[in-house]
Amino acid sequence: MQYRALGRTGITVSNFSLGAMMFGAQGNPDHDEATRIIHRALDAGINVIDTADMYSHGESEEIVGAALRSRRDDVVLATKFSNPMGDDPNRAGASRRWIITAVEDSLRRLQTDHIDLYQLHRPDPDTDIEETLSALSDLIHSGKVRAIGSSTMPASQIVEAQWVSERCGLERLRTEQPTYSLLTRGIENEVLPVAQRYGMGIMVWSPLAGGMLTGRVRRGRPTDLRRAAMFRYLGDERAIDAVEALIPVAEEAGLPLTHLALAFVTAHPGVSSAIIGPRTMAQLDDLLAAADVTLDDATLDRIDEIVPPGVDVNHLDMAYRTPPILHAELRRRAVEERAA
Repeated sequence: MQYRALGRTGITVSNFSLGAMMFGAQGNPDHDEATRIIHRALDAGINVIDTADMYSHGESEEIVGAALRSRRDDVVLATKFSNPMGDDPNRAGASRRWIITAVEDSLRRLQTDHIDLYQLHRPDPDTDIEETLSALSDLIHSGKVRAIGSSTMPASQIVEAQWVSERCGLERLRTEQPTYSLLTRGIENEVLPVAQRYGMGIMVWSPLAGGMLTGRVRRGRPTDLRRAAMFRYLGDERAIDAVEALIPVAEEAGLPLTHLALAFVTAHPGVSSAIIGPRTMAQLDDLLAAADVTLDDATLDRIDEIVPPGVDVNHLDMAYRTPPILHAELRRRAVEERAA
């Protein structure tokens, strides 16, 4: 395992982080196996576990908390908030009201008195960023949170949050967690350069593109990927074309496609850690074998020819999309205005 600075937080992290989204009902419901996976990852040198309150509606946090009872001080523990935690519309978002409740719920499930990295899971366009940063700052000052970050935040909003922190004397977002893979390189345009400019650590999620880069998804072959419904890659011809072109690159480098994919994302100088999300011990062991793989310039150049820098060959449904993209009324003049 390699170790890198998490931006300018002063925290050192392993180049792979263990993602806990697959622990619980939405992935692997076997708590004992999930605990074994966690301990195997820690024994292999991983020192970051990333979860979220919404993963299996809190069950993931409960599994992680129970597994870390004897090893809490060895782990950089990260979790997230803002996605809905029930039907009540106030049990979601980035308001002070919800943040204070959400962090106490997460602390209880995680069986700890502090969270090392507390992250805004998705931007909340209905809440003033000053409101969010003020509440998060109070959590840092109280000792319940050590550092704060965001996930899938557009570059413009990262800059706005940094400016608000400086203007209002609030704690800064210190990390960003975007999606990044051989198939989704859009963050190279602005998010990564902006994050580097502000000294933010980057922990990337879905480096295997939701399973597209496991080698199990090929043209004309059926797949049993359990998470297929979450992603828009499957069946998309551009993504399939890219995968078919990347497989020979991996073979010539003497690597499984999964290892090529992980080594690619960790090759970027702005990336602190790549989040791997195994569901089984076998998947974890395969991914851990890529921890020390590095790619030479010739291989990286070939990848650039297949999926050019800054290009997404498709869009992840789970990624954040700004309101004007989602809601037609925000990008169209009213009918009477258009007719005038």
